[in-house]
Amino acid sequence: MEVKTIRSCGFEMRTAVWPGQGDAVPLLCFNGIGANLELLEPLQEVLVKPDVIAFDVPGVGDSPTASFPYRPWMLAAAVKGILDELGYAKVNVIGISWGGAMAQQFAFQYPRLVEKLVLAATSPGTIMVPGNPASLMKMTDPRRYADPEFMKDNFELLYGDAPHESAVDGHTIRMKPPTRLGYFMQLTAMAGWTSLPWLRFMKTPTLVMAGRHDKIVPTANARILNFMIPNSRLEIVDGGHLFLLTNRKASGAVLRDFFEFEELAAAAE
Repeated sequence: MEVKTIRSCGFEMRTAVWPGQGDAVPLLCFNGIGANLELLEPLQEVLVKPDVIAFDVPGVGDSPTASFPYRPWMLAAAVKGILDELGYAKVNVIGISWGGAMAQQFAFQYPRLVEKLVLAATSPGTIMVPGNPASLMKMTDPRRYADPEFMKDNFELLYGDAPHESAVDGHTIRMKPPTRLGYFMQLTAMAGWTSLPWLRFMKTPTLVMAGRHDKIVPTANARILNFMIPNSRLEIVDGGHLFLLTNRKASGAVLRDFFEFEELAAAAE
C-alpha cells in the first residue's frame, strides 16, 4: 500500500491506497471505532480490482489526536479533502460499524461523489436497536485494540464470531491501539447523531449487510436501514460483527456481485 499523511480541515490523517488491478471505481473505506487502516487489508485482498482508500481517524493508528472535538459532518468534509488531494472524483464507499454511520453522513453530504454505498454491521445512529449489554461494555474498552490477549479472550463475546484461530491472530497482529482521547472523541462524535430523518432522501444504490450473530449491532438495524433507504438491498450472512473478516468467502462474493466485479482472484481464495 502507498501511505501518506494528508492535512484536511484542520485534521492530519494517515491515508493509504492499495492500488487495484483494473479500472474499477475506487473504494473508500470508513473503518470501525478505534480501528487502524491495516485492519482493512483482508477486505482489499478479496476485492482485488479497485483502488482501496483508507485512513486513520484522528487519534487512531498513526494519525495524531485532533486538537478539537468534531462532529460527523466535519470528518466527512475532511475526507472529501483527502479525495481531492488524491485526485479521486468518484468513489464507491463502504462503512463498517462506527464507520457505517460516517459512510451514511458522507453519502448524504456528497451524493455526487458516491456511486455505490455499502453499510456493514451498522445502524442509523443513536436511534437503534441496542446490542447485547455485555458485548457493548467490552466494546467501549479500548483494551480490545491495545491488548491482543484481551481481544482473543473476548472475541466471541464481543463480536459473536467464533472464527479460526488464524483469523483472530491475523486481526490482532494488524492492530494498533488508539489514544484514549482519540477513542473518546470517536465515541462523543456520534452522540445524538442519527440518519433517520434523511435516509428517505438518499438515492445512492446501497447494499446493507449484517452478520446473523452480531451481538453489537443486531440485524434489526440492518432491516431498518434497508426499509428507510429507497434504492437498497439487504444481505444477511453467517457470522457476527466482523463477518467481513471471519466469513470472507461469502461476504466477498456479495460485495463483488454488488460492485459487479469479476470472480475472486485465486490468491484471495
